[in-house]
Amino acid sequence: MTTPLAPWLPDLGDGHYQNPVLFADYSDPDAIRVGEDYWLTSSSFSHVPGLPILHSRDLVNWTLVNHALPRLVPEAHFAQPRHGAGVWAPSIRYHAGKFWIFYPDPDFGLYVVTADDPRGTWSEPTMVKAGKGLIDPCPLWDDDGSVYLVHGWAKSRAGICNRVTLHRLTADGRSVADEGRTIIDGDTMAGWKTIEGPKLYKRDGYYFVFAPAGGVTDGYQAVFRAREIFGPYESRIVLERGATEVNGPHQGAWVDTPAGEHWFLHFQERPAYGRIVHLQPMQWGADGWPRMGVPIGGAAEGRGEPVNVWRKPAGAGAVAPAVPATSDEFAVGAPGRQWQWQANPQPAWTSSGARSGWLRLKCLQPGPTPSLWDAGNLLMQKFPAPKFTATTLLEFAPGAAGERAGLVVFGYDYAWLGLRQTVDGLRLVLAQCAEAQTGSGEVELASAPVAGARVMLRVSVGAGAQCQFSFSVDGGACTTIGPAFQARSSKWVGAKVGVFAAGGAGAAGAGHADFDWFRLTG
Repeated sequence: MTTPLAPWLPDLGDGHYQNPVLFADYSDPDAIRVGEDYWLTSSSFSHVPGLPILHSRDLVNWTLVNHALPRLVPEAHFAQPRHGAGVWAPSIRYHAGKFWIFYPDPDFGLYVVTADDPRGTWSEPTMVKAGKGLIDPCPLWDDDGSVYLVHGWAKSRAGICNRVTLHRLTADGRSVADEGRTIIDGDTMAGWKTIEGPKLYKRDGYYFVFAPAGGVTDGYQAVFRAREIFGPYESRIVLERGATEVNGPHQGAWVDTPAGEHWFLHFQERPAYGRIVHLQPMQWGADGWPRMGVPIGGAAEGRGEPVNVWRKPAGAGAVAPAVPATSDEFAVGAPGRQWQWQANPQPAWTSSGARSGWLRLKCLQPGPTPSLWDAGNLLMQKFPAPKFTATTLLEFAPGAAGERAGLVVFGYDYAWLGLRQTVDGLRLVLAQCAEAQTGSGEVELASAPVAGARVMLRVSVGAGAQCQFSFSVDGGACTTIGPAFQARSSKWVGAKVGVFAAGGAGAAGAGHADFDWFRLTG
């Protein structure tokens, strides 16, 4: 079949791009250039696989090529959903012929993984520093061979925040070599709050810490610099909302190009859509401070605001428009890289290759309750655009009453459309669960008997993440069912869309659901 057109393309095809360059929840992005290639990773929280690896040749067109973390550790802890936990803001670097990712788990500590090839196998995680509330690590290999690591703090675990700690690392970069020292303390700076996500750089004899502050929703990007790595540091705000609609523009990566240009990647939180990624032009001023976006008239010196449309980075040559994959034909009977589970996957969740060209999911009990909030075996992906339509073809083979399967939009509130086996036979069901994290149950909004077990399911996501479900039992035009559903974010992440199969209360999981394809269009 013809590959569906992507619902969002940042490359405008005329030498310009539009923001965001990634209209998807690649939270807390960090990126580097190695030669003429750019590599980006981001937070993935408790979704598996974690630490996505994206590749670009021009900072505008990105593809998802790997994940550095196939399973979360500790394995047993992440055998069930841990909403909002897991992988927080990572950093990616290249040193001594290896790619390095330092990432935090706020409940366990700071880890590092390495690879010779970012598209290949990454090492098992090594604990660099154990402890609760340690977040957002970033290393620096200094000119004299010393190795350092900065990190922030999560008040929810450590009781402190708004500060940056600096450690010396051992020569191999895999463990801390001292007790650490606070080099930036926002509590001593009037008007500053929630300094976090530090990225450590060195340029022209200065040490720089790029760090967001002010909070995810309404914050800004700050830069700190010092002649000595342990300080003292002076500060400047370099990027803020200004007169734009880009709230909280901050936390990301300074990247240079082979042509000598400088750029800054950062996120913007748009609740149901998650933390989407923008690209800002950046220059270094004569005073040695970076300037991002375009200058804000009348603002303090050096402050910029985000751009909406801008010329693409120079020197990349012809690069085909690209975005991370969304649609999936399940040609090999297994999901593509765009899919993530809610917990470490188990072999019993799927039956790879059971039916050629179809994805088979088993109808297993979702967790301690029938709620999908507790289900690790939801197979979902990020919202990829402000408006899109997702359609899938389901054939259901239930084994017990209560088993169900279908198409789901998931967050603090979730809704699904699919088939449920009842004692009286199969029924087409639209169900919703409000405030799922509180343990509330599902409510059926619509239900009707169906003659067959094959159905096409669709959700159309409109402006503001309003979702309308529809279906077809004969492969023809879809029929709308039920009221519109308002998608919501989940814990630290945007809403997700995907497929599932689940058992009911006491169901043994004898049945299965086969999905022929999943197609996402604008």
